[in-house]
Amino acid sequence: MSPTESRSPVSRRKLGIFSVVALIAAGLVVGTGIRAREDQSSKLKEWTDDQAVPSVAVTLPTAKALNSTIDLPGRLEAYYRAPIFARVSGYLKSWSADIGARVKAGQVIAEIEAPDLDQQLLQARADLASQQASARLSEATLNRRKTLVASNFVSAQEIDERTADLSNKNAAVHSGQANVERLEALAGYKKITVPFDGVVTARDTDVGALINAGGGSGPAMFVVSDITKLRVYVNVPQNYVPAIKMGAKATMVMPDYPNRTFQATVEASSQAVDVASGTTRMQLGLDNSSGELMPGGYASVKLNLQRDSAPLSIPASALIFNSNGLRVATVGSDDKVQFKTVTIARDLGKEIELASGIAPDDRIIAAPPDGLSDGDQVRVVGAGGKPATASEKQAPKG
Repeated sequence: MSPTESRSPVSRRKLGIFSVVALIAAGLVVGTGIRAREDQSSKLKEWTDDQAVPSVAVTLPTAKALNSTIDLPGRLEAYYRAPIFARVSGYLKSWSADIGARVKAGQVIAEIEAPDLDQQLLQARADLASQQASARLSEATLNRRKTLVASNFVSAQEIDERTADLSNKNAAVHSGQANVERLEALAGYKKITVPFDGVVTARDTDVGALINAGGGSGPAMFVVSDITKLRVYVNVPQNYVPAIKMGAKATMVMPDYPNRTFQATVEASSQAVDVASGTTRMQLGLDNSSGELMPGGYASVKLNLQRDSAPLSIPASALIFNSNGLRVATVGSDDKVQFKTVTIARDLGKEIELASGIAPDDRIIAAPPDGLSDGDQVRVVGAGGKPATASEKQAPKG
C-alpha cells in the first residue's frame, strides 16, 4: 500500500470531526444570538412599559414659623379731627390762624359779622322789657284788688282773673328771657373758637366771605386736628382677622422716612366684614408727639400673626387650577395619584401658603404633568433623580 493511500482515512476522520465541531459551534453561535435578541426585546418592552408610567418628583409640605407677618397698606388719620362750621350767618370779619398753625383749646381763630343777629337780639331784649313791664303792672293791679276784698268792693272772680293774667304775663317774661338767652348764645358763635389743642390742617374761607349757618352748604371753614397721636386704618383680609389680636404690635414704614420704622399698636376692630372687599377694618394707635408724621399719609404696615398651628406651604408649581377647582396632586403609599382640593391662605410668590386641604405627611407632586388623573400609577424619583433613558435601559447588542 502506498503512503498516500495510508494517510487518506486519517484525513477523512479529522475532516469529519472538524465538521461536527464546526456545526456545534455554529449552533451555539446561532442559539446565543437568538437568546440575546430575545433578552434585548424583553428589556426593550420593559423599558417601554416603564416609560408609559409618568415619572414625578415629590415634596413634603413645609411648616412655616408661627411668628409670621403680613404686609398691608395703611392710612394715617388724626386721632381727633374737627371740621369747624359756622353757627350763625353773616360775613367773615377776620381770621387769625392759617394752615399749619398750632392752636390751643378756646382760642379765637375767626370772627363773623352778623348784623341781622344783632338786630334780632336788640328786638328780643326790647320785647323782654315790655313783657316785664306788663308783668309788673299786672302784679300791682292784683295786689291793689286784694286789699279791697275785705270791703267787698271786688269779687272773688275778679281776683281769680287778675291772678291768671299775672301768670300769663310771667310766662311771657320767661319766654322772652329764653329767647334773649338763645340769641345771646348765637351771638357768642360769632367768634370761632378751637375745641381742643391741635393744628389747623385746612382753611377754606377768607375775609368778606359769605358765611351760612350749619354744615350742609359747603366745606368747613377750618379743620383742626390733634396729631400728637394718630390712628392707622388697615383693611385686613377676612382669613387673617383671627390671627391679629388686640394689643398686638405692628411695624410701619413711611415713604417720607424710608430708612426708619415706627411702632403702632392694634387698638380696635370693626368686627364686620366689608362685602365689597372681603376685609375687616382695624385701627392702630401711633404715637406722634414729635409731630413728624402727617394725617392722611400712606404707610406700609407689617402685622404679626398669632396662629394656633403652623401653616403649610407648597411650591407654586404644584397648584392645579381647572374646572374642578384649585387642587394639588398627591402620591399615596401605593404610588398612585390622589387629587386634593385646597384653599390658599397667602401667595408668597414661589411658595403658596395653604389654609386647608393637605396634611403634613402628604407627598405633593412638585410639577404635575398634563393629563394626570386620579388613580394613575406614577414613578417617584428622588431629589435630583431622573428617569432612566432609553440607551441606559437597552442591553448592548450582540
